[in-house]
Amino acid sequence: MQKNVLAFDFGASSGRGMIGIFDGKSITIKEVHRFLNEPVILNGGMYWDILRLFEEMKRGIKKAVEEYDIESIAIDTWGVDFGFLDKCGELMGNPYHYRHKHTENAVDNLLKKIDSKKLFELSGLANQKFNTLCQLNEMKNNNYFALDTAKDMLFIPDLLIYFLTGKKVTEYTIASTSQMIVPAKNKWNKEILSTFGINDKYLKNIISPSATVGNLSEELKKELGITKDIKIIACAEHDTASAVMAVPALNDDFAYISSGTWSLLGVELKNPIISDKARDFGYTNEGGFNNTVRFLKNIMGLWIIQECKRTWENEGDDISFSQIVELAEKCEPFKCFINPNSKEFYTPLDMPNKIIQYCKNTNQRVPENKGEIARCIYESLAFIYKKSVDDLKDILGKDIKALNIVGGGSNNVMLNQFTANALNIPVIAGPSEATAIGNIVCQYIGLNIIDDIWQARSIIKDSFKCKTFIPDNNNEWMKNYNKFIKITGV
Repeated sequence: MQKNVLAFDFGASSGRGMIGIFDGKSITIKEVHRFLNEPVILNGGMYWDILRLFEEMKRGIKKAVEEYDIESIAIDTWGVDFGFLDKCGELMGNPYHYRHKHTENAVDNLLKKIDSKKLFELSGLANQKFNTLCQLNEMKNNNYFALDTAKDMLFIPDLLIYFLTGKKVTEYTIASTSQMIVPAKNKWNKEILSTFGINDKYLKNIISPSATVGNLSEELKKELGITKDIKIIACAEHDTASAVMAVPALNDDFAYISSGTWSLLGVELKNPIISDKARDFGYTNEGGFNNTVRFLKNIMGLWIIQECKRTWENEGDDISFSQIVELAEKCEPFKCFINPNSKEFYTPLDMPNKIIQYCKNTNQRVPENKGEIARCIYESLAFIYKKSVDDLKDILGKDIKALNIVGGGSNNVMLNQFTANALNIPVIAGPSEATAIGNIVCQYIGLNIIDDIWQARSIIKDSFKCKTFIPDNNNEWMKNYNKFIKITGV
């Protein structure tokens, strides 16, 4: 018997309502609603447009139930961001976007209160200026109005679940991005909270992904004309955690890149790695399904291309991503390189000029057109992937024989081939809708329709096509990799 679920997946520029359809053997997906998810920029700050997004969710639910018999709904977003509720359950202001200006000196300010090594031992997370802990510490430094009066703090997917159900929960994978939990445990780290003077009164107990939170509220059912109960499930709410659930692997010996705005490169482990080497190489221990650990590194991914595209469009060139790749294919290889993780590429606006300026500052040949800029980005991403995989092999003490690329970036044939060439291992690309698929299978596990993660991955492997890229011309890539390392100093 066919079972249908609804997944809301919030990405860097858009949100989607995706139907999962499972017939007992295979899963198909269908988009029923798409909407913009762009931050609101005000006085140099960046905010979630959270209430408009909730309105879009309601439209998506209405469309879904008009076409399908829906069993459940779940939500995934990126990590770290959150909102506050007052004692009446009212939202206290629009939540900050993780690229908000208040994080500029956040890591330096954080480390005034605790040693970096000690913080890594306590949290297992790399120091990133957008981490929830950094944001809260900056709010505290700036006397943010809600800190003393808030009753509840909810991460973005949990906040949206609250709007749907009236229930206040915190899901494990999204909490694991905060730098405030015990590594690989469903509990807050009291020593971290105490060190930074964070009041735990507004933190909720942490629940595991696939848990049912409640049903769609009666008020919303009436508003949307829905008669049946629909369960609201906490999936693996961090989008990367959902994407990793959709890696079509048949055992736990795999490496992955969840490729999108960010490239999240890592492995799935049973236990965290809290070592000096892991800290020095910038690896982090985030939560996965079944209390696994996503041991990974954050790499500035296709954000750089996305921002270039946005600049070119603002200049009047309505260029597509596929056209950008076509232009890059025609350009001379290995002309110039960037370090994708360099701080100037973190912020939006005028990205092409930032790349040109980086090349000037490092005494390289300067890219002269869109294709050369794009080729520089794609080759540099492949090389930073190689550096990160080499570091990962060093930490794990074992080889990595293949790499799975999932998410929207898996559609980029050029980058997939470049990655295989640079790493000199096969790259398996797909599924491209990994985040929504992971959200969907987590719901099916919560509904007891799919038994466990390994059955889910087997079904995904049979349901969605993947493509394997075989390494080519590795000698030339290795020669230029050494040049990349020397120029960028990564």
